[in-house]
Parts: sequence; structure tokens; C-alpha cells
Amino acid sequence: MKIALAQLNYTVGDFDNNTQKIIAQIKEAKRKKADLIVFSELAVCGYPPLDMLENKFFIERSLRAINDIQLHCDGITAIVGAPSPNNTTNGKALFNSAFVIQNGHIEKIINKTLLPNYDVFDEYRYFESNSDFDTIPLNGIKIGITICEDLWFDQPKLTAAARSTLYRQNPMEKLSGLGVQLIINLSASPFSGYQENIRNAILTRNASTYKVPIVYVNQIGANTDLIFDGRSKVINAEGEVVMSLKRFEEDFQLVDFEKIGRLNPIHTNFDIIENIYHALILGIRDFFAKNSFKQAVIGLSGGLDSAVVAALAVNALGNENITGLLMPSEFSTQHSIDDAIALAKNLKIAHKIIPIKATYEAFNQTLDAIFKDNTFGITQENLQARIRGTLLMAYSNKYGHIVLNTSNKSELAVGYSTLYGDSNGALSVIGDLYKTDVYKLADFINRHNYVIPQNIITKAPSAELRPNQKDSDSLPEYELLDKILYLLIEKQLPPAEVADYGFSPELVGRVSDMIFNAEYKRFQFPPILRVSTKAFGSGRRWPLVARNFQKL
Repeated sequence: MKIALAQLNYTVGDFDNNTQKIIAQIKEAKRKKADLIVFSELAVCGYPPLDMLENKFFIERSLRAINDIQLHCDGITAIVGAPSPNNTTNGKALFNSAFVIQNGHIEKIINKTLLPNYDVFDEYRYFESNSDFDTIPLNGIKIGITICEDLWFDQPKLTAAARSTLYRQNPMEKLSGLGVQLIINLSASPFSGYQENIRNAILTRNASTYKVPIVYVNQIGANTDLIFDGRSKVINAEGEVVMSLKRFEEDFQLVDFEKIGRLNPIHTNFDIIENIYHALILGIRDFFAKNSFKQAVIGLSGGLDSAVVAALAVNALGNENITGLLMPSEFSTQHSIDDAIALAKNLKIAHKIIPIKATYEAFNQTLDAIFKDNTFGITQENLQARIRGTLLMAYSNKYGHIVLNTSNKSELAVGYSTLYGDSNGALSVIGDLYKTDVYKLADFINRHNYVIPQNIITKAPSAELRPNQKDSDSLPEYELLDKILYLLIEKQLPPAEVADYGFSPELVGRVSDMIFNAEYKRFQFPPILRVSTKAFGSGRRWPLVARNFQKL
């Protein structure tokens, strides 16, 4: 039995293009004499569709797409992910399903059992869980179908209590009891820095535990904050990866079921920063393409963050589609202006210089009339940032360029940003990267030549909103701060336990308070491309109005 793995990039709600892609791959599989072709989870409608699933017309369009796909499944079996109605009187209105289409009709519908309800996932909101298990016979082989989370039952993050409350049965155990000879897994597994290692461990453990090969098909592409890296794969019954599809690209590969046990294992080393680099480029590219945007504008300060975002944007969209605005104030150093110009020239992007001194002075004159004391302070610092934000948005309005935000995760965590100033933008590119990781990403971008001028990387970080300002005036050094932030955010440790790692309790308490007090700023922040296991946004649902129960 020859199996085709179709790893595609889908757009949520774009039924016409998604269906055309699926049909094109079915035709290719038939041309290459495949017996079976497998697509990813919710391929027809795109993932994640969120509350679109509650729209009746959305479901009707999805079912119409399945009907269109059926017409092309003569002489081949296709397994396609799509929502399906729950025609019983029990539970929610929909299932997350795999449609098994043979000879122009739906042979069977297999529903997802384990519905993830943590971090960025909220499937329990929309879908009913499966409780019926069966195999699909094809060419004399018993095939079991699982959908994404159905392979992740033994993941450590799922406690015994969570399993018993949210999930009814272990699908791998059930299918094994039915004598399954092959597992097909349809997936929509989003990227994070360590996700591939976690994914491989779970897939290989399931294959070796149940002594059954697994064909795993993931999607690629980005939908708002979530980035999908693909890397569909085939695992033999010994738990060895014997085939892996491309990362962050569409791909199509064939595997012969009878030969899976004879294929040589493959081993791949994963560089986290390199993966993040490709993920962010895909995230930018798809955000623009799927929203029919073409051009971006970025505020270039001569600092590291804006330089990295500009370099990523050029790779994603092309240098002809990027404009940099330099908006120096009286506190901007000449070397920062020179560095920003050098960066623009290296990237071959258009750049414009708009001094903000006169605008800043006009604002101050206006405020003199209403402030009893208008001496220089935080108000004046934030005025500069807000003037820059206004200019970026004005340029966006005038020319249709989309503003890319350049703030990093360290700043977002502790509130070191100005609302309606440097928090502006339609998309946050590096908002899930700590400052120390932004340095690593800059080094990776410069691996072949100095795209980012070295002076941008080596100089002390500064917002340049007052004379001789440095980030370290207000924050701990980033090397120290980021370690504390990681333990508080990704590891979700209470401050007292973080202090046990050798950090000053006073410092940990201060950082924890800053995180808590900055929630109102993050609530108004643009969507952040997710590259970690705990990003600000949909994966971290923190109350906007609450008491700090962890205060030391």
C-alpha cells in the first residue's frame, strides 16, 4: 500500500483555495499510483477556526467542500480533516473529524477523542469527544485514525485528574486492542522552540509501546499568532523516525507501508534559534499574505530590536516592500542615527528621516497650559514614544503600509513600553523572544555577513528618551532579568521558588510585581508570533483586574 503525505498551508475560512489545494494533491497522488493520501487536522476549513465554528454557514461551506473533494476520490482513498455535525441529541453540536473518502463517497467519519483545553487550545469549547473506536480496512491492512491530541495522552502536562475530567479514553490503547496495523494521525501542532523534540518523543514512544508504525501529517503556515512548522513524518514500529517532511514549507512525499520496517532511521539535530528564525519569517509572510497586505513600515531607532525585525521582514516580504522611519529626537545619539541608516542600506530598504524635536516642543507648549508643573519627567519621555507611534500610524494610513511592532518579551513582561507609542503595530514580531534571545537571533542573521551593523549589537540598550539613558537604569541586566522571567512565565513558578534558584528574593519580588502590574498594557498589545511554550496572548489568559496573590 502506497501512502501519500500531503503537508499543506491552509487559510482559515478560505474553503475555495483550501479545497483546490487538497484536490490538486489528490490528483498528484493518483498520478503517482498512491492508494491512500492523508491531509492534516481540519484541513478543509483551516486551523484554528475558533468561533467561526459556531456559524451555521461556515459548517455548511465545510460540508460542501467535502462533497467537492469526494468527486475526485475515484481509485484512491483520502483522509481529510474537517468539522462534522453531531447528529445525536447528546453533547456539543460538532465533532473534530477525519473523513475517510473512498470511490467518491464517505466511507467513514472518525472523530477526535482527546480535546485539548490548555495553553492556546480551546477545543472543548466547540467539539464533542469521541467514544466509539474502529479500524478502517484498506488493502488488507487494519488502519487506526487518530487526530492530533489523541497521540498525546501520556504527555506529562496532562495530570491524572485532567485526563479523567476532560478525556474519556486512551485511543491508542483502544485501537491496539482492535488489532490495528497502522496509525494515521492528522495533526495541527503549532511550533515552539522545543516542540519538535517533544513531538518526536511522544510519537516514537507511542509507536514502540504499541508496536505499530505511525504516519503523522501536520500542517504548515501561520494563522495570526500560531505558526505551524509541518515536519510530518513516518515512524516505524520500533519507534524510529524513518521519513521526515520539510520544515516551514509545503511538501508531498510517498511511503510504501510494506517498506516502513526496512527504511533506515534518520536523525536530525535541531538548532532552536535557526528554527525560530524560520518560524518568524513564515509568521510575518502569512500574516501579510492571508490578510492581503503587501508592505510594512518599521520604526528604526538604531537599536537591536528594530534591526532584527527589519531583517526578518525583508526576508519575509522582500526589501522593496519595507520602509524604515527614523524619528530622532534631541536625545537621539548620532551613532544611533548612523547605525539605523547603515542598517537600511545593508537591507536595501527605503528609509525616511523625520525629526520629532519640533513636534515634541509643540506638545510641551500645549501641556504648559494645563500642567502646574511641566518639568521634564516620564510624561516627556512617553511623549516622544507616542509621537513616533503617531507618525508610524500616519504613514500606515497614508500609504497602506502595515506597522510591525518591535518590542521584545523582556520589555512586555515588565511593562517597559509606552502605550500608543512603541506598543503600536498590527503584529508583534519578537514579542515572544526575551532580549537575550534577540541577541542570539541577531548573531544568526549575521552568520554570513554583517546585515545588522555590529555596533547595534554591541552597544548598551537604550530607549534614548532622556540624556545618557540606558535600559539598565530601570531594569536588571537582561542576562539576569531573562532568567527570572523564564522561571516566572514559562515555568510558572511562584516567586519564592524562583528565589530558591539563587536569585535575590527582593529582586524576584520586584520583577514579579512588574509582570503583574503590566497586564493592562499587554491587554492592548498586538498579536504576538508564538515561538515559546508560554507566550503572552491566547496561551496566557491572565485576569486584567485582579490582586497580586504571589506578592512577596
